[in-house]
Amino acid sequence: MAEEKKNEGLQINKKTIVGITAILLAVWVFAGILTQVVPCGEYTTIYDMVSGKEEITTDSVYVPIRDFRLPLWKIVAAPVMVFVEHDTRGTGMTGILIVVFIVLMGGTFLLLERAGVLNYIVAAAIKRFSRRKYLLMAVLVFFFMALASTAGIFEESVTLVPITVAVALALGWDSLVGLSMSLVAVAFGFTAATFNPFNVMTVQKLAGDVEIFSGLWLRLIVFALVYAVLLAFLMTYAKKIERDPKKSLVYESDAALREKYASADPEAVLADKATGRGARAFGVCLVGAFVCIILDFILGMEGTLSMGGLALCFLTGGLLAGKLSGMKGKELLSGFLTGIRTIAPALPLIFMVISVAYILNTGKIMHTILYCVYGALSQTGGYGAILIIFLFIALLEIFIGSGTAKAFLVMPLVIPLAHLMGISSNTVALTFAMADGFTNLLYPTSSVMIIAIGLIGVSYGKWLRFSWKLFVGEAVVAVAVMLFAVWVGYH
Repeated sequence: MAEEKKNEGLQINKKTIVGITAILLAVWVFAGILTQVVPCGEYTTIYDMVSGKEEITTDSVYVPIRDFRLPLWKIVAAPVMVFVEHDTRGTGMTGILIVVFIVLMGGTFLLLERAGVLNYIVAAAIKRFSRRKYLLMAVLVFFFMALASTAGIFEESVTLVPITVAVALALGWDSLVGLSMSLVAVAFGFTAATFNPFNVMTVQKLAGDVEIFSGLWLRLIVFALVYAVLLAFLMTYAKKIERDPKKSLVYESDAALREKYASADPEAVLADKATGRGARAFGVCLVGAFVCIILDFILGMEGTLSMGGLALCFLTGGLLAGKLSGMKGKELLSGFLTGIRTIAPALPLIFMVISVAYILNTGKIMHTILYCVYGALSQTGGYGAILIIFLFIALLEIFIGSGTAKAFLVMPLVIPLAHLMGISSNTVALTFAMADGFTNLLYPTSSVMIIAIGLIGVSYGKWLRFSWKLFVGEAVVAVAVMLFAVWVGYH
C-alpha cells in the first residue's frame, strides 16, 4: 500500500482557512445586523409554470412588512435552518452538491497523485511546451474563457486548478499563474459572456424582446477586450517571476508545491508505460467531462449535466488511472478516503457561505434594497442608470452568487424602466454579465474562490494584492463598453 505523506492530496492551507473563516463570520454578523435595521418588505410575485419559480413582474407591488424581524436565534442557526425551511432548501441543496463535488475532487486527485499521473502530465508539459510556454498560456486562457462565455461553466473549473498549477510551476511560473490560467479565465469568460445560458440567455428571456444572437457583435468585441487584458496581465506577471522568482507573492508557500510536482528527469517519467496508460485513461475521461459540458449547454440543463458529468468523469478517470498504474483495490479505497480527509477542513466554509444568503433572504430585506435601487434608477438618466445597475449587480454578488437567481430578482423590474430611458435589453444583459462575471472571484463569499486559494496556500489578502489591478482593469473596460452601448443605442 502506498505510504501516506504529509503533503499528499489537495491540502487546504490552515492559515487560509482561519483567515477566510474570520472574514465570513464578519460578513455573517453584518448580514444579521442588516436584517435588524433595514425595513422589511416584499414585492408581490407570480408563480411561473415554465421556470417553476416565484417571479417579480412589472405588475408587482412593494409591500412593507412592519411587524417582522428575523429572530436572532435563526441568524445563529442559519447553517442548519437553510436545510430545514421550505423556501431555502434549494440553496441548501446547492451547497450539498458543491460539497459532494469537492469531496469527489479531493479523493480523485490523491489517486492521480499516487498513481503518478499528475507528474506525468507535468513532464509532458515540460517536454512539449518548454520553448512555447506563452503559446500554451494563451491557448489555455482562451479555451477556458470560451467555455465559460458559451456553456457557462464555473464551479466545475476548480477541478482543473491543481493541474494548471502543477504545469505553471513546472514551466517556471508560480501557482497564481496556474490558478489564473484556469479559474480566473473561467470567471472572466463569464464577464465576456457571448451566449452563456445563466447570465445572457436568462436575462434575454426575462426581457422577452430579444433573440439569443442579437447584439452578438458587441459581446464578441467585449470577449476580445477582456481576453487581451487578462492575457497581458498574466504575461507581464509571469515574465516578472521568471526574471526574479522571489518577487512572486507566493514564493515561500509554493516551495512545497514545487517539491511535490518536481520531476528531475521528465524522460524517465514519460517512459513509465503503466503511468502512461493511466494518464491516457484520465485524459479520455476528461474529454468525456467536456462533452457533458457541451451537451448541458445544447440541452439547456443549466449546469445539472455539466457538474454531475464532470464529477463522474473525474472519479472514473481517477479510479482507472490508479488501476492501470498498478494500484490494488485496497490502495484505491485508502487513497480516495485519504484524499477526502485532506480537503475536508474546507467544507464547513461552504455552509458558512450559504448561511449568509439564508439570513438575507429570510430576513425579508432583499426586496427593500431592490425597491431603493429601483427608486434611484427612476431619478437618473440613461448613463447614470446603467452605472447604477452595474454597481448594484456587482455588490449583490456578495450575498447572491447565482447569476440566474440575481437575474430573476432584479431584471423584471429593471428592464422595463431601462426601456423608458432608452436603454435596450441587450445593453442591460451586457451590463449584467460584466458585473456578475469577475466579481465571482472578488468576494470571500465565493465558495469556489476560497477553495481555490486554499489549495495553493494563499490568504484572501494576498489574493487581492495579486488580482486587484486585474479587477480594476476589467471594471474600466466594462464601464467604457456600457457607456458606449448606451451612446450608440446598442441592439
